[in-house]
Amino acid sequence: MQPKSNIVHLPVYQPGKPIHEVKQELGLTEVIKLASNENPFGCSPKAKEAIVKHVDQAHVYPDGASVELTKALAQHLGVQTNQIIFGAGSDEVILMIARAYFVQGDETIMADRTFPQYKHNAEIENASVIEVPLKDGVHDLPAMLSRVTPKTKVVWICNPNNPTGTIVSHEEVVDFLNKVPSHVLVVLDEAYYEYIVSAEYPRSLELAEKYKNVIVLRTFSKCYGLASLRIGYGIGHPDVIHTINQVREPFNTTGFAQAAALAAVQDQAFVEDCRRKNHEGLLYLTEQFSRLGLAYYPAHGNFILVDAKRDAKLVYEGLLRKGIIVRGGHTASIGFPTCFRVTIGSKEENEKFISALEQVLEDVAEQV
Repeated sequence: MQPKSNIVHLPVYQPGKPIHEVKQELGLTEVIKLASNENPFGCSPKAKEAIVKHVDQAHVYPDGASVELTKALAQHLGVQTNQIIFGAGSDEVILMIARAYFVQGDETIMADRTFPQYKHNAEIENASVIEVPLKDGVHDLPAMLSRVTPKTKVVWICNPNNPTGTIVSHEEVVDFLNKVPSHVLVVLDEAYYEYIVSAEYPRSLELAEKYKNVIVLRTFSKCYGLASLRIGYGIGHPDVIHTINQVREPFNTTGFAQAAALAAVQDQAFVEDCRRKNHEGLLYLTEQFSRLGLAYYPAHGNFILVDAKRDAKLVYEGLLRKGIIVRGGHTASIGFPTCFRVTIGSKEENEKFISALEQVLEDVAEQV
């Protein structure tokens, strides 16, 4: 059987190495995973209760339109219910955007080092991908704007950007939106929105209300701690949401995910606590990196991209042997050969990571 010719070269997404695999491979009893930007504090106790309670409904198809969850989320965000669409993680919303808008010959613009699923899904739909280099780890919006043509369908702005953790400001995004043609859909991917403490961060829901060609993506996988349940969403103009909804698969989010997300959105105290702990962890780690003489990109999510000034693969493997899983910048999905990306963990995890890193940096220095 012959597959589509345009997909045979596509790489399969490689997630962070799972804990059980590292334990088996290296004979370790304790492993700390700081590779996939998961919430080390888990999810809201209310979400856990909702998951358990939903077990009795496991035999029933979920609500295909996520009506109850949509209503609660719309009220929380201050938008209308017809402005929201749910996916199995926000990455499925990315897939649906690509499916809904791209045909062969279309162009799409993104940063050269950003979340790889934008490029992956665009290429599946035979769109031409225009990659614009980051500027000091940040989206270069003027340069991206200069690449817009009548063929451009979608521009992707990952904010904070993964893997660099940097942001573009409200003013920068407004300037971009005022100049980009109205036929171009601008995707503001805000998977790490709940971790933001910067006053410069875009007020994206205001932008989605003002500009009909904007869609904002968020998720319950990160700060809400529901990564395994796979549920995220998009917020945009009703016409855009309607278009994307036309390619959505039936029952694409599970009843468990909907129940947990509904409980989670009603527990903002948990979110605020995670935001505070994450910021404390960010400050601790950046202080330690400075002490160790390591440069890092300004971080605004729950991860930091650090320049180890050494072969990233050696640092990654050295940390792995000590039971610490990070994302090495040597991989194609990261693309920073002397860097690694580390998730901000709990206080104990962060301290163990720094202790291991100090030893690894010494060991690697002796190897080169």
